[in-house]
Amino acid sequence: MHKYLMSGLAALLLAGCGAHNSASPVNTPGAPVAGKTALLDKGAAALQSRPPIDAINTYLDGFHYYCGNRQGQMEAHHYVTILNDDVMQAVIYDGNKKDARLMGVEYIISERLFKQLPAGEKKYWHSHRYEVKSGSLIAPGLPPVAEHALMSKIVNTYGKTWHTWHTDRDNTLPLGEPTLMMGFTADGQMNPALLTDRDRRFGVDTQKIRQSRDDIPAHPVAAGADNCQRVHR
Repeated sequence: MHKYLMSGLAALLLAGCGAHNSASPVNTPGAPVAGKTALLDKGAAALQSRPPIDAINTYLDGFHYYCGNRQGQMEAHHYVTILNDDVMQAVIYDGNKKDARLMGVEYIISERLFKQLPAGEKKYWHSHRYEVKSGSLIAPGLPPVAEHALMSKIVNTYGKTWHTWHTDRDNTLPLGEPTLMMGFTADGQMNPALLTDRDRRFGVDTQKIRQSRDDIPAHPVAAGADNCQRVHR
């Protein structure tokens, strides 16, 4: 699937079912929005353009874990911009409602670009093969045919992800150092309760999704990926 086809699906995807069903797990300290602040916000929204934000055209829901600590697992809502056929970038939130907290960012590159990275850089990147083939990565609201095409594009890509706000640890503010995150690579690694809760909210069945993706061609994971043990001593 090319950039133009996915862009054409943007409205359907972002407005589709399940787009507003996951609240942030924390309450951020601070005074309620004052009248003057609300007025400034509305004025800015009416008068200023936001090309980088408008370019976000894909919503993906998946899961991450802390590099070096697979017990630290959480759901991650990705809002993706497709820069070209080899590079995407995503802002990651802890929910999909208006007040969701910005957890971090993920950069997604093709297998071709990943293989060109220096060996020392590859250790920061994780594969998406298992996430796609297992059904744990979904595109809420997309019709099955369109989602299948999108996942066929993602299955052989690689992601570099940093979380800066750890709301899964009940941090009400973005405290501490950014943390490198990884994606799951095999059955038995993820807490099944995470999948059960996600499937309930979105009205999906991960096992059925998994079966529907049997025919998606997936390459072996390229050497150097999924090696976060080399990052943490």
